[in-house]
Amino acid sequence: MAYQHGVNITEVNTGSRPLTTVATAVVGLVATAPGADADAFPLNKPVLITDAEAAIGKAGATGTLAGALRAISDQVRCPIVLVRIADGANAAEKTANAIGTITAQGQKTGMQALLAAEAQLGVKPRIIGAPGLDVQAVTEALAIVAGKLRGMAYAAAIGGDVSAAIAYRGAFSARELMLVYPDFYAADATTGEAVVSYGVARVLGLRARIDQEQGWHKTISNVAVAGVTGITKDIQFDIQDPGCEANLLNAAEVCALVRTSNGFRVWGSRTCSDEPLFAFESAVRTAQVIRDTIAEGMLWAIDKPLRPSLAKDIVETINGTLRQMKLAGQIIGGRAWYDAQQNTPDTLASGKLAIPYDFTPVPPLENLALQQRITDTYFADFAAGVAA
Repeated sequence: MAYQHGVNITEVNTGSRPLTTVATAVVGLVATAPGADADAFPLNKPVLITDAEAAIGKAGATGTLAGALRAISDQVRCPIVLVRIADGANAAEKTANAIGTITAQGQKTGMQALLAAEAQLGVKPRIIGAPGLDVQAVTEALAIVAGKLRGMAYAAAIGGDVSAAIAYRGAFSARELMLVYPDFYAADATTGEAVVSYGVARVLGLRARIDQEQGWHKTISNVAVAGVTGITKDIQFDIQDPGCEANLLNAAEVCALVRTSNGFRVWGSRTCSDEPLFAFESAVRTAQVIRDTIAEGMLWAIDKPLRPSLAKDIVETINGTLRQMKLAGQIIGGRAWYDAQQNTPDTLASGKLAIPYDFTPVPPLENLALQQRITDTYFADFAAGVAA
């Protein structure tokens, strides 16, 4: 070392790092709007909308875009990644346009363009839907895109009645998908008359609002929906009746749109998952948020010298994040640890480190069992009460 008469400071960057939880209140919307401003909303290109109210003026009067933006903005102000698609000459062409593809030039079209949003716009849509376009093939594709984005897709349960909607549910098995039945009525902004407002569009905005106000660990169920005047089907709702239509839909893992004594609400917390561990929306979204938060937060560690201190820092970083989530009520608990059996000398020498971690998501209180008894016990002090 060269001679120095003074102080020599060496900066040591070790220890755990704070991780930033990924943003979840970002809507990914696929819509048609033949009369839209083509410069503001070009076809098959993700566009970031930060003010839905202002965007409605450029959406035109036809297609699904204006109504969807109104439904979302009635619930929340949040980032919306829009992909506008061509209307199509017929239903089959519209479905193909909604699903999209990758062209020979490498351009993603339809809902596939949502996968390019992060690269082009710097935001990743997590709440995905195509209200008014979500026939079965589109819904299947939405679930796949949602899985790639580690988000949730919300789509209509198609059917003329409750039985048909329940039967339709049997076509799906994706944990990233929730079905909604039926639709809402809302006042037309121009005429004031009651018109159909797609339930899925309202749900997209409601989900973003819940994320902002309560968190991604709260399911969409039992939260008031703003801006609606009625429901397109007479869905019977009785909180004490397991045979009511809302409960039958929930039992089949379909979210019911209902009218309660406290207004219009979404009723149901279950996904279309064929894995019981991810039956609740909260479990799926918790797994997604933890996965992305930890993975993206570990960028600092990649390619650093693999010493015991690095492994310790990684474990402490993950545990610090899980502790924060527990304190915030977002998980029941979680823990990361170093497993010597998984990290053999050979794997470590090849630059591989395995750090397992677990967590317990917060389930919703789906069923509350109260016990009511009739008794004559309280007659015991009857006389004392009269004397007083």
